[in-house]
Amino acid sequence: MLSSSFSRERIALAAAVLGPLAVALVLIPFRTAISGANLALVLVVAVVAVAAIGNRLAGALAALSAAAWFDYFLTEPYERFTIAANTDVLTAILLLAVGLAVSQLAARANRLRLVTITDADHLAQIYRTTQLVQSGAAPNQIVNQVRPELVDLLHLRGCRFEQGLLLGRPPRLEPDGSITPKPMHSSSQAGELPDEDVELRVCADGVYYGRFMLTPTPGDAVPLQARLVAVTLADQVAEAFDAVRTTRPDHRP
Repeated sequence: MLSSSFSRERIALAAAVLGPLAVALVLIPFRTAISGANLALVLVVAVVAVAAIGNRLAGALAALSAAAWFDYFLTEPYERFTIAANTDVLTAILLLAVGLAVSQLAARANRLRLVTITDADHLAQIYRTTQLVQSGAAPNQIVNQVRPELVDLLHLRGCRFEQGLLLGRPPRLEPDGSITPKPMHSSSQAGELPDEDVELRVCADGVYYGRFMLTPTPGDAVPLQARLVAVTLADQVAEAFDAVRTTRPDHRP
C-alpha cells in the first residue's frame, strides 16, 4: 500500500511538470485566435487534473508549470520567458493564483474524487473573483460580487454576509463540501441542504472575518462540486480581508 501511494505521488509530480507543458503545446496553433484569458482557463483544467491525482505539492507545482508554459508558449514574444502585454502579465498571475487555490482545495479534500471542478462556468466564477482580489478591490466589493454567485451556485433563496459575527451554532458548510452536523432529513446522494440557514465561514490563517449565511431552497439538490466552488469563493473573500489586515500600519507579523 505504501509503495502504491509512493508511485502515485511520483506520477502526480511528473504530471505536474509535463501535463501543463503538453496542454500548452497543443494550444500553440490557437494562440493568436483565442484570448489569453481563455487559454489560461484551459491550463487551469490541467492543474485540476493533476490536483485530482496528487497532493498539495503536485497541484502547486502544476500551477507553477502552467504559468511558466503560458508565458513561454502562449504570450508574445513567443518562446521566451518574457511577457510584453500588461494584460498577459495579469492573466499569468491569475493563472498561478487560481491554480494554487485549486491545489489547496485538493489538499483539504479527504476524497480525491471530490476535486472535479472542471465545469467552465465554475472555473469562470473562480477566475472572476480571483481577478477582482488581485486587482486590490475592497473586501466589501468582493463580498457583493460573491453573494449573488453563491445564490446561483447553491440554488439559494437568499444569502447575506455577516462581518465579524459568530452567533449561534447553525449548520456549517465545511472546506471539504460536507455539512456539519449532517442534515437529519436529507440524502447525501441528493446533496440536499438543511431546511435552516447554513454558515460558510470566511477565514484566513486562523483569523475569522465573517460568514456568508446561506438560505437553502427546500428540496433542491446541490452537487458536491458546486459546494466546493462555494468554499473556494469564500476563501477568495478571506484573502481580500487578509490583504487589508496585513497592510495596516499597526499590523504585527
